Amino acid sequence: DCYMAACGLPDPNPLHAAVLTKFAKACLSKLHEILRELAVTLGPTTRDLALRFGIHSGPVTAGVLRGEKSRFQLFGDTVNTAARMESTGVPNKIQVSQETADELIASGRQHWIAPRPDKVNAKG
Repeated sequence: DCYMAACGLPDPNPLHAAVLTKFAKACLSKLHEILRELAVTLGPTTRDLALRFGIHSGPVTAGVLRGEKSRFQLFGDTVNTAARMESTGVPNKIQVSQETADELIASGRQHWIAPRPDKVNAKG
């Protein structure tokens, strides 16, 4: 299953890339903590569970979809690219687009980035 988080809505946040990357790192840390505890009762293969994160920076369109279950929805290339970053990512890693990497570098966090050996085709 996939879940999405957004930062900088409705007010832009110049540190959105760092905020979301820290959130992803905290999620991974918490997952590993929980899996260590669960492995005691459920067995060591419980540790095979993993998360993938995909982060992209850019504009989105937002709206409320009406119907049987009204819900707030985000649309656009930014959402699609973030989804592609997640789906092509490595388990237990945070994959960021070049745009997000540029934002992290601009905020002095280049040490958070390790280049991927291959390129991801972010457009479907």
